[in-house]
This record gives sequence, structure tokens and C-alpha cells, in this order.
Amino acid sequence: MKTRPYYNTYKEEEVMGIQLSSHFTYKKLLRFTLPSMVMLVCTSIYGVIDGFFVSNFVGKTPFAAVNFIMPFLIILGACGFMFGTGGGALIAKTMGEGKHREAQDLFSLVVYSSAATGILLAALGLIFLCPIAAALGAEGQLLEDSVTYGRIILLAIPAYILQYAFQCLFSAAEKPVLGLAVTIAAGLTNVLLDALFVAVFHWGLIGAAAATAASQCVGGIVPLLYFARPNSSLLHLGRAKWNGRTLAKACANGSSELMSNISMSVVSMLYNVQLLAYTGEDGIAAYGVLMYVSLVFQAVFIGYSVGAAPIVGYHYGAQDHAEMKGLLKKSLTLVSLFALAMFGAAYALAGPLSFLFVGYDSNLFQLTVGAFYIFSFSFLFCGFPIFGSAFFTALNNGLVSAGISFLRTLAFQAAAVLAFPLLWGVDGIWASTAAAEALAMGVAILCLWKMRGKYGY
Repeated sequence: MKTRPYYNTYKEEEVMGIQLSSHFTYKKLLRFTLPSMVMLVCTSIYGVIDGFFVSNFVGKTPFAAVNFIMPFLIILGACGFMFGTGGGALIAKTMGEGKHREAQDLFSLVVYSSAATGILLAALGLIFLCPIAAALGAEGQLLEDSVTYGRIILLAIPAYILQYAFQCLFSAAEKPVLGLAVTIAAGLTNVLLDALFVAVFHWGLIGAAAATAASQCVGGIVPLLYFARPNSSLLHLGRAKWNGRTLAKACANGSSELMSNISMSVVSMLYNVQLLAYTGEDGIAAYGVLMYVSLVFQAVFIGYSVGAAPIVGYHYGAQDHAEMKGLLKKSLTLVSLFALAMFGAAYALAGPLSFLFVGYDSNLFQLTVGAFYIFSFSFLFCGFPIFGSAFFTALNNGLVSAGISFLRTLAFQAAAVLAFPLLWGVDGIWASTAAAEALAMGVAILCLWKMRGKYGY
């Protein structure tokens, strides 16, 4: 086993706090990953806040429009996760190998590439937004509202992509708490502006979209300014040396997270098509509530995985197999506990959360509560494939990571949502997510078991 490299830039652990090179107990692992979990939860809450204000202050059709167009916007923002997770894992591995200068260059390249991609996607999105919404089946007021909301969000897509990238890169820089602070600031921006623009000024969808766009600018631009200046983290922005091969490797490694977000968005569009056929706009509104809650609850698993990935990547680079084995065992235990907690909370809060969003419509409320009870079982399973995919990303095995994500978020989901309604009607749509997550959990566990010899964990 190789010794762990030590950088002159590091201070003693009791001064700096927990480092990537530390031995991780349960307590240290939770302390290091908690900021990432809270950060992702806060990020997910922005959309929930938008949904709450739009549903209660603007109306049911605008609420359905936000949920209808959001998957397309998430696909664009997901590029930030690709750069952040893939680049963060490669940066952590490079630092674990003692190549600190190379890690700095890669960090700058990843950030600048994220920004450039955001500008390109914003331009393309503005051109194709209306045709895409129409092709998905939106028409009349639903189409008009979807385009109104989407065009404003697209103006902030470059910052949105940077925000997602930095959420992952803060952990690699050993600054997860700072990342949490930035995310909280962005979330508070969204909450306050939503209340002001929608509830006070009555700007409707335009106000909700403007509030979200402003919060994304805070989340993406503030970290950019921090890393561009001298700072106390392990990483800072400088002149980036173009290295297409290394950038391609980072993108390929993060492709599983990109695939996961794109697949979930594509499947959400498929759900919307199915729900329009079976229940009309009420079904889309009910599904929107489920997705808001799912985003928040799954953010716990995603945040933990994002926070733990640089640790795994560092110890993989240092060839510390004993620490990797301990990290995997502890992580699976924690994910199991999170799964039980998420399922219990979702089942118990089905009524109150449904009432919070759609309590003004009794039929829609009953539909949403019934869907919630069935959908909540998905939280028992989803954490394992989420962590499994991130674990292999940290090991720089993008192929296995992407395979788990593809099966979880696209193949199993699409098959279930097409087949289950034929057997059980609209209840089959709600049950399809849990079935797909259970299958994906089995695949993730099988991959972890099969690859244990290769990586020594």
C-alpha cells in the first residue's frame, strides 16, 4: 500500500478540519458529507418554492406548465453535474497521486468549460424551446405558460450549470461548508424574491421565473468570484492549459451523472405524456408535487454521494484499499438508514405535503395523496443505485457508473411507465418508479460485488 501524500499547502487536521487524506469514522464521514447533503436539499427546495407560489398564487394550469417544461431545463443544467462530478473525481484522484499543479490546471479547465457550455446551451435553448414544448403535447395556455417560464430561466442557464459544477467541486476543494453557505444564500434569494414578485407584486409566472434565475446567478457566480481570488482552499482559478484528452476523460467519467439527469428528465416527459392521456392536467399537477418531494428527498442520497466521492477518489489515487473498504461499508450502512427515514417521512407526510401544494382543489388533493402513498416506496431503494453510480465515478470507471444510471433512470423507468398502466391504470404510473428503483438497486449491488477484486475494496 502506498503512503498517503502530504502537501505543503496542508495544515494540521486539527487546524484545517477534516481533510480528504483523513481516516474516516462514521462521525467524520457524516461531518464531511453533511454540508453537501444540506446543499443539495437547499438547491432542490428552490423548485419547491417556485411550485408552491405558482400553485397557490397563480393557478393550476401555470403550475402544470412549470412542471411540464422543467425537465427540459434540468437536462441543460445537468451538464454542470457532468463537469463537477467527473472533474471533481479526477481532481481528487490527481491530488491523491501528489500532482497538485496538474489538479489546479484541471480545475480551471473544468470551470471555464462549464461556463462556455452554459452560454452555448442557453442560445440553443432559446431557439428550440417553443418547438420542443409543442412537440411534447403542450398547446393553448399550457404551451404559452411553459414558454414564458422557460425563456426567463434559459437566460440564467450558464450560471445554473456553474452552480451544479461548483456543488461538486467544493468538496474536492475541502470547502463543503462554504459550498453550503453559498447554496443557502441562493435559496434565500429565491424564497424572498418569490414572495416579493409573486405574492406581493403579482407578477405571476414571470416573477417566479425571475426569482429562480436570480438565485441561480447567486449560486453560480459567487463561487466563480471566490475561486478567482486568492483563497484558503486547495483549488483556485488560473490560466487553464487546454487538454482535450483530460477534459474528455473528466466528461466521460461524469457522463453517468449527466445520463442520470437527462434520463430522469426524459422519463418525466414520458410520465407527463402518459398522465395527459389518463388524467389530463390534474395528473401532471399531482406528478409535479411528487417530483418536488422526490427532488428534496433524493437530494439527501445525491448530496451524500457527491460529498463522499472525492474521499473515495483520493484514497483510490493513494491506493489505500483498507480505507476504501471502510468507506464502502460505512456508506452502505448510512444509505440504508437514510432510506428507512425517507420512506417513513414520505408516507407520514403524504397528506400534509399534498395539501400544501394543491389543497385548494379537493379532487386534485385526493389524487395526489393516493399517488404519494404508492410513490413513497421508491425511497426504500433509490439511494443504493445513486451511491453505487457515484462510487464508480469516484473510481474513474465512467462506464459502470453510466450503466447503473442508464438502467435506473431510463431503461427501467421507461419500461415500467409504459407497461404498468396497461395493467393497473393510473396507479400503475405511480408504482412504476418504485419498481424501477428496486431493479436498479439490484444492479448496483451486483456491480459493487463483482468489481470488489479489481479495486481492492
